[in-house]
Amino acid sequence: MTAIDINCDMGESFGNWTMGNDEAVMPYITSANIAGGYHAGDPHVMRETVELAAEHDVGIGVHPGLPDRTGFGRRKIDATPEEVRDYVVYQLGALTAFARRHGATVQHVKPHGAMYSMLSESPDHARAVMNGMLEVDDDLIYLATDMNIYEVAQEIDGLRAVFEGYVDIDYRADRSLIVEQELADRDPELVADRFVSIATEGVVEAANGEEISIPAESICIHGDNPNAAAILEAIHDRVEEHDIELTSLPQTV
Repeated sequence: MTAIDINCDMGESFGNWTMGNDEAVMPYITSANIAGGYHAGDPHVMRETVELAAEHDVGIGVHPGLPDRTGFGRRKIDATPEEVRDYVVYQLGALTAFARRHGATVQHVKPHGAMYSMLSESPDHARAVMNGMLEVDDDLIYLATDMNIYEVAQEIDGLRAVFEGYVDIDYRADRSLIVEQELADRDPELVADRFVSIATEGVVEAANGEEISIPAESICIHGDNPNAAAILEAIHDRVEEHDIELTSLPQTV
């Protein structure tokens, strides 16, 4: 039996602004990447999202971003490795406090947007963040969005890392992601086919038709996709058909 984790970025609403459909998505996933309040989220949304994750026995992770709400954390900021480390530790600390209130723990870290890009391009920034999270909790898992970051993670003593794949956005042949400005409905059956392909064979078809290797142990579904719930329903149907086990992130390491 193949075992794989499903993770989703969540808790990205704040104030009167709503992002995603966390209540509809949460029952279908095994790990939640909860915004830490910099690119999105606020204390009330963090609390509510932790409560929702605990209710559904979903693993909790922090989704830290750069301090840029206006740009949703997708704009580059000139920051040193130490500054980016501090951004992550700050947001990790906030989410950890809410998790403890509900008898839960934070299990992983998955940087968001421009912060993820910064870590992918600069091993010094990546190492600073990874060492910083280990100083907070050496049981934390790093959820690696691309191979550059994953390779750096392998060099950090004591760090557990999991490589993740994507099925509701497309890959280029070089395994980089084609990130659209706005997410649109995706065909649930096509996305479910891609999920099965990565989970069982470690491959997926790139936008040019070439088959590429995606050795993922966790697969991300975008909760702000307009039909995310329908996509996840189709994936769950396919999981049963192909004898795939959905498991928590720590069990994949």
